[in-house]
Amino acid sequence: MRLYLTTLNPTDSVTRGFLPAAKALGWEVTILTDRPEDYPGHETIPADVRDPRAVIDVIARHHRPDVIFSNSDHLQVETALAADYFGLPGKDWRVCLTTKNKALTRRALGDVRSARVVPGEPLPEVGYPVVVKPREGVASEDVVLVRDDLGAAARDIWTRRPGAVLVAEEYLDGPLMTLETLGDGVTTRVLGGFQTTLGPLPHFVEERLDWSPELPGADEVLSRLAALGVGFGACHTEYVLTENGPRVVEVNYRVIGDNCDLLLADHLDVPLFEWILRVHAGEPAPEAPRPGGHAAAISVLATRPGTIMKAPRELTGAHEDVRLWHLPLKEAGQAVSVTHTNRDYLALLRAVGPTRDAVDTAAKAFLDAHPWVVA
Repeated sequence: MRLYLTTLNPTDSVTRGFLPAAKALGWEVTILTDRPEDYPGHETIPADVRDPRAVIDVIARHHRPDVIFSNSDHLQVETALAADYFGLPGKDWRVCLTTKNKALTRRALGDVRSARVVPGEPLPEVGYPVVVKPREGVASEDVVLVRDDLGAAARDIWTRRPGAVLVAEEYLDGPLMTLETLGDGVTTRVLGGFQTTLGPLPHFVEERLDWSPELPGADEVLSRLAALGVGFGACHTEYVLTENGPRVVEVNYRVIGDNCDLLLADHLDVPLFEWILRVHAGEPAPEAPRPGGHAAAISVLATRPGTIMKAPRELTGAHEDVRLWHLPLKEAGQAVSVTHTNRDYLALLRAVGPTRDAVDTAAKAFLDAHPWVVA
């Protein structure tokens, strides 16, 4: 079985998830990327992976593919087109485009007021407050709550993203949840979900995700995903439990990131990344267990600009009956700034234990014993 993996910069999902999973399955792996030097020890082919024609051409000149797959937000359309060209299982490229483009998502769902904000065009009429975000953004970058001056907010974003089309959508008030699914094109399995704790408004930095066994609003969200055509491979959907019911915030047509995919695999105690790859090889999606206990992903954030003076190393351990994994994302001596995005993460701490109280106690004890220092 030969897997062609299209990717950009290395992510933990790829290096700690999908590549080890492919090795465990005994698959041959060829990485197509514009950064081959970032994947030492793996067979890589330099390619313009943002161009489906280039991806198809490279694969056609190499070996017969069995699976063509990507976990990148930015490469779903291109990878889906390549898989379809070779007659392989994959996502519908139209659905990939609709879910990546937030304006198209809003138009398709039609349950949240939104408007496009385009440089050089008159500002749309909106009802405040609104959330302004890049049409194809990621990682909470340049996502801001605007209460009274859309123009000022847009101009500020355009200083960093010249020419970017933005989306202004109604602010959804309520708990922020996630729904994690895996589909095989026939059946969509629910893997689980989390409740997200955000940092202070007007920004939307994800500070913590906690396992949510009840999955409130999941049935309604699944119906919205079906309406979009989402039903193949992994999908990470964010939604808000408003007083009028659940409303989708965004659909990320790939597995959840920021180490929460690793947390999901730990908590479910299943080979999650192998499951996802096997679906792309044409196998049915397995039913996920419903574990007891609690799981959380906790972000260690830079709260001030400066230089990292102390950076705890990568650690795996336990505190009483709670399993812990600490993954540093930055290094001592590195300069940091505060961007009010997920780029402010210094480290991620995963914890799995019998109760939320036990997880909270263990996480606090670990972070107190292994502090990050920025000065």
